[in-house]
Amino acid sequence: MSQAAVRTDDRTSAVDVTIVLPCLNEIESVGRCVELGLLALANSGLSGEVLVVDNGSTDGSAQEAADYGARVVDEPFPGYGSALRTGISAAFGSIVVMADADLTYPLERIGDLVQPVLAGEADMVVGERLGLADRGSMPFLHRYVGTPVLTFLVARACGGMKIRDSQSGFRAFRRDAILDLGLESTGMEFASEMLIQGARQGLRLTSLPAGYRPRVGTSKLNTFSDGWRHLRLILWHAPHLALVWPGAALAAFGAVLACLGLVAPEGILVGSLRWQPVFFSSITLVLGVQGMLAGMVLANRSSLVRPRVRRHYAFIDRDRFRRLCPIAGLWVLAAGLAVDGLLLLNGATGRDPIRQGLALAGLAQSLIICGTSIATFGLLFGRLVRPPVGAALIELPHDVSHTGVGVRHPAG
Repeated sequence: MSQAAVRTDDRTSAVDVTIVLPCLNEIESVGRCVELGLLALANSGLSGEVLVVDNGSTDGSAQEAADYGARVVDEPFPGYGSALRTGISAAFGSIVVMADADLTYPLERIGDLVQPVLAGEADMVVGERLGLADRGSMPFLHRYVGTPVLTFLVARACGGMKIRDSQSGFRAFRRDAILDLGLESTGMEFASEMLIQGARQGLRLTSLPAGYRPRVGTSKLNTFSDGWRHLRLILWHAPHLALVWPGAALAAFGAVLACLGLVAPEGILVGSLRWQPVFFSSITLVLGVQGMLAGMVLANRSSLVRPRVRRHYAFIDRDRFRRLCPIAGLWVLAAGLAVDGLLLLNGATGRDPIRQGLALAGLAQSLIICGTSIATFGLLFGRLVRPPVGAALIELPHDVSHTGVGVRHPAG
């Protein structure tokens, strides 16, 4: 067991680096992580400390960390982001390295991670996992689907930042630069928020391959809820990515399916089954149009969206656009009603059913709903969403801020 306590409460001593390790019931690994962190600092010739943020452990992890030489801070508010925010605030070092307390990150590479920041070449360095990860350390869907998709969306939300692994929790950065960002996320989405806000504030980012090992202990990651938190963050910061473009693609797909229904009213042969696209086409067309409308409002009015993106959607503030929306919506609505009327009239006169009757009925339904949505959007946007001249943009709700309490110092 290491007895090296590199830092107590004397803030006047020079500290180059603080290694922040969020911890929730990691007694099997936290001591070894502290030991590896202190050894990495010593081997790199850096003065520093290991700060473990105890996020409600009940297995003795906090005492284990202190016994191995860490300074321990208690953070009662649950969540990965909560623990890291408290750790960064409580750090004594001018440079912070964030990692995990489960031995997944190669802490022996802290010197390499910190060097570009020390040299003034970068404000943040991300240790990328994907190139050196394997099935034992990262599930297939996380490695090839979840992380690449989130990385693409985060990179676009950052304005095209070159980043290959936005979800890596192994990073080094200037403490003051990150504190100035005012990060507010409390969960796993903290990693994405740091990149998005950092890019918008002009922080210099670089990366290096770091690798990723199988974790010790039980994972705290919840694939679906944590993934949704990331998507929600991207929705608020980049609604054009989360709503407008997907909505446009969904609407176009729905229109193509509607056309297929008209061309092949008997359905499409899929293997030995015959599929009627008319039902799915209505769903995708309506959801696509409504997603586009909602995304345009958020992209234009949210204070979290980059100014350049808001300018791209400034057209919805124009009087001409708001006048044309109800007119266009009413025309679409009228077209849907006309198709419905045609089908009703054909049935009332006792003629043979129209061959494309089912596809036309689905199309009419879609046109009626979409037309109503577009007309309502145009009529209500100016009254309910657009603020008076000089008023502030829409302020979206933030997580409740908090600070960590209770500090335990290293043993010895």
